[in-house]
Amino acid sequence: MRRWLLLLLAALPAPVGAQAVVTSAAPESVSVTVYRDPERGEGAIDAQFPEGFALVSEKRRITLPAGESTIRFEGVADGMIAVSAVVTGLPGGVVQKNRDAKLLSPAALVDGTLGRAVHLRRTDPATGKVTEQDAIIRSASSQALVLETAQGVEGLRCSGLPETLSYDSLPADLSIRPTLSVTTQSPAAGEAEVTLTYLSTGFDWAAHYVARIGADGRTMDLFAWLTVANGNGTGFAQAGLLAVAGRLNRTSDHDSLEEDAPSPFLALRCWRFAGYDAAYGGAPPPAPPPPPMLAAPAMMMERATDIVLTSRRIARQEDLGDLKLYRVPMTVDINARAQKQVALLRQNGIAFESYHAADLVAGDAFDEPRALRRMIRFENKEAAGAGVPLPSGGITLFAPRGSESLLLADGRMRDHAKGETVRIEAGESAQQAMVQEQRDDKRNRGMRLTLTNADSRPAAAEIEIADSDGARLVSPSRRIVRRDGLWLWKAVIPAHGAVSLDYRIRE
Repeated sequence: MRRWLLLLLAALPAPVGAQAVVTSAAPESVSVTVYRDPERGEGAIDAQFPEGFALVSEKRRITLPAGESTIRFEGVADGMIAVSAVVTGLPGGVVQKNRDAKLLSPAALVDGTLGRAVHLRRTDPATGKVTEQDAIIRSASSQALVLETAQGVEGLRCSGLPETLSYDSLPADLSIRPTLSVTTQSPAAGEAEVTLTYLSTGFDWAAHYVARIGADGRTMDLFAWLTVANGNGTGFAQAGLLAVAGRLNRTSDHDSLEEDAPSPFLALRCWRFAGYDAAYGGAPPPAPPPPPMLAAPAMMMERATDIVLTSRRIARQEDLGDLKLYRVPMTVDINARAQKQVALLRQNGIAFESYHAADLVAGDAFDEPRALRRMIRFENKEAAGAGVPLPSGGITLFAPRGSESLLLADGRMRDHAKGETVRIEAGESAQQAMVQEQRDDKRNRGMRLTLTNADSRPAAAEIEIADSDGARLVSPSRRIVRRDGLWLWKAVIPAHGAVSLDYRIRE
């Protein structure tokens, strides 16, 4: 009889309104296009909390039933902006979509089982005996839990025995991984290749250059890394990687559109000590731990600073309107909370010139010598061995010293287009310095700017002088020109010598 009853039940049609659920665990292929944080400027990437964003495009193969069904796209990025998600390839299109924001956590598990039965396990510390009984969660907060057992109502962790809770199943609305759900109406059962495209926060990228000065002292080789940071808890294996340089015309606020998964914290203790002692003069409870997303900064830092280098092939540069697109020519692993470095560009034999620079204010007297900055300058043109767009980023400069290559400078560089003049600051010089003295005059205040050179070779110098408030530099003893609103004095400081510029200040 039982067998016939089971067969009869299996033959009955599904209840009206029943909806099939199809789960897509992971994409078959994925492409990630990373856009820089527009507010970062020339600064370094925030490895823990990248403020840029990415366009993620995933290819998935899904088996669809006939009729209405819910498709769950698991493993999307934590920072997915659900309103930006576009799903194509479904025969019946998309009826509705929803970002399943409730991720599995201790606090979410307690909230999801409120009013339901769980198992309470207790261990007697004296005998080691373990007892287990059913209990129902009647109320909960971030610090206390009230249970109902066969013995009555009691607070968790109030018995004096070590206690834990166990669950038979997960609540239906909790997701282990970030998930996007869509509802579709398929005319017939079958397979479909679906493309899911969406924007996600928590990404950023920057360039980092390594410049090596040649033995001739007049040319250098320039190599650049493309560093991509993924601050999401979701990684993308064997992904196509692209990076976009330039300032995107973006008017929407991604922070307001992003649907962060709630991450309440849970620090359970007996209800008698959960916030009541302080009100009655007792010792306050210890501070609760931070939310799960911030609970392990050391671990996050370790993962966020993992850097994988790939220099086998150089990224291809393409035009994207007024922007520049860099396409990595092979698939790479973009790991969760980590950085990836791939080769961005390589230019050898770039002709450059070196000089010393400083900037000061007219009339600002100082007797203590100030060091001049070492500078390297080249024209970003093909004739000079360059002629490629140079995205902003850090730059490390090495110079030969015998058979060794020694670090000369470590700094930053802004975006440079083709045809622009590139200036790289290479630290301060210990051989070239300047002083500026005031010389008394009856009519105007006189100044003398002196450059000195302790090196055995002449040194070229370019000094920028700004007019002070309400005063102007006049009557220079040497030729100076106007550049970008400043006075520019170009000089050659003789070996083991000095050169001076006299001028007056007119109020």
